[in-house]
Amino acid sequence: MTVDARPSLWSRLLRRLWWETRAAHVVWQRELLHYVRNPARLIMTLVQPVVYLLVLGTGLGAMLPGGDGYLTYLFPGVLLMTVQAPAIAIGASVAVDREAGFLREMLVAPVHRVSLLAGRCAGAATVATCQGVFVLGLAGVAHIPYAPELMLALVAEMALIAFAMTAFVALLAVVISPTPSFHAALGCVLTPLVFLSGALFPIAGLPGWLTALMMANPLTYVIDLLRRTIAPYLARPEPAAVHSPVLMELAVTAGVGLLSLLLAARRLSRPH
Repeated sequence: MTVDARPSLWSRLLRRLWWETRAAHVVWQRELLHYVRNPARLIMTLVQPVVYLLVLGTGLGAMLPGGDGYLTYLFPGVLLMTVQAPAIAIGASVAVDREAGFLREMLVAPVHRVSLLAGRCAGAATVATCQGVFVLGLAGVAHIPYAPELMLALVAEMALIAFAMTAFVALLAVVISPTPSFHAALGCVLTPLVFLSGALFPIAGLPGWLTALMMANPLTYVIDLLRRTIAPYLARPEPAAVHSPVLMELAVTAGVGLLSLLLAARRLSRPH
């Protein structure tokens, strides 16, 4: 009687899952170390959202009738800009690593491309969420209460948004080459997306063609998700800009991230 010494299917699957998770964890650690060892980079990525909130928000609020509420309106857009900066940085690092040959060395490792990209995106999402926590400390400036459940909900949403945006920027980085073309395309894509998301001005009352563009923009649902999370804690909440279930907005955000991650991994698997 012989005994089959080969590992079972479940054992092989678990071993493979552990190996892929370990590879993603190593890449995640690498991205965190890059930020921890460069505190100036962390400070610089926080300057823009803080300036938008304190300077642009206060300035425009003073010009508008009842402008005290504009800081509150602008705050979700500031959170979006906060998580956007690390996403751009990670995408740029993918482009630089590709040209330097380091990305090619990573791709010869016996792990799936999705694991490598997921590790990088998770690293950026971790950094972005930590930066978002710092910006949440300015919520009182925007007349938003520091309710613990509200802060926890916003942190969780920022983590999801950061992962989705990082995956999208990574997709652009692996599709567009060389690096100068990537940076030009990034500005042409992300800037209109942010402006057409309702982060700076409301959708109501706009021309029909502009409203249609904003409704087709995935970031519109991201901004609306953040606003609807904050609204119950405000004395005068803004009406919802997008009449969609919150679960659908979460699904749109997660879907954009997952689809971008899979497409980027598929593109990396092709021979150059």
